[in-house]
Parts: sequence; structure tokens; C-alpha cells
Amino acid sequence: MSQGVDTAAGQGGAVAGAGGANAASDEPKIQKVLLMGRVGAGKTSMRSIIFANYLARDAYRITFTVDVAKSRVRFLGDLVLSLWDCGGQDLFMEQFFQSQREHIFKNVEVLIYVFDVTSKDFKGHDMTQFENCLDALGELSPKTRIFCLIHKMDLLAENIRHQTFEQRQ
Repeated sequence: MSQGVDTAAGQGGAVAGAGGANAASDEPKIQKVLLMGRVGAGKTSMRSIIFANYLARDAYRITFTVDVAKSRVRFLGDLVLSLWDCGGQDLFMEQFFQSQREHIFKNVEVLIYVFDVTSKDFKGHDMTQFENCLDALGELSPKTRIFCLIHKMDLLAENIRHQTFEQRQ
């Protein structure tokens, strides 16, 4: 697989470098962006903070995503993103990788995968789900740009943040 993975740490992050207007017309090209990660990782909170101008302190009100929440967002001027916020519950993830594989992973421009740095299963099930995403994208959207957000660093004591981040890479 030829995909590169970029990692961002902290409470927030942003996606850059994902295209622009459609060369065939003046219509902006719609870029499919998958937002994925395990249940409770903070995907919907990140989406709300980055793309809907929520304040981080208000993100606690956001509930879990059921199945896939799709929205269109104009971003950085003429870039239109079709955001697919995918629920991280095991049942949904299993469906995404099996019966909905082509629907979810085809024609993806960007994957933003959110890891919860406080997860006790970071190198186990969390990483397995991420690898399953990479496999599906390698098959159906091999040119996808991949970004990993390491979320909830602010929940760690300041003196162990760097060490924890290094262990999770």
C-alpha cells in the first residue's frame, strides 16, 4: 500500500491539501472525507469543532453517531467537503468493513482517523480497526490522503503527554 499517514496531536487539528475546483467546470469538486475511529474517540466532537465552529467546552453535549452522519461543508473557500462521520461502535464498524465496504470506502479523498489517547486498547482493537480502514482504502481508494488525530491529550497529566504520545506512534 502506498498511502502516507500524517499524525497530529492535541485537542484539535485540521485537514489541508485536499484539492480544489473541478477543472472541467467552475463547479467546486466535492471531496469525500471519512471521519473514523472507535466509539467515544471524539470524532463528532472534532468535526463540530473544526467544521462547525463549536467551542471545545461545548463538545460534551454531543452524542454518539449512529451509522453514518453525512454533511456538506464549504471549507477554505471553494473546497466542498462531503463529510462522512462514521459511528465507531463495533457493530457499525463491522458493517462498514463487510456489507457496506464499497459504499463507505470508494472514492474517498481523505480519511481522518481519530484515536483516543486514553484508550486502554490503543495497540489492540483500536489499531486493528485502523488497519482494516487502510486495507479497504488500499483496495477501493488507493490515493486517499490519511490523517491521524491523537485526541484527548488534554485529559492526560501534562508531565506524561509527550511520553504517551511517543508510545502511541
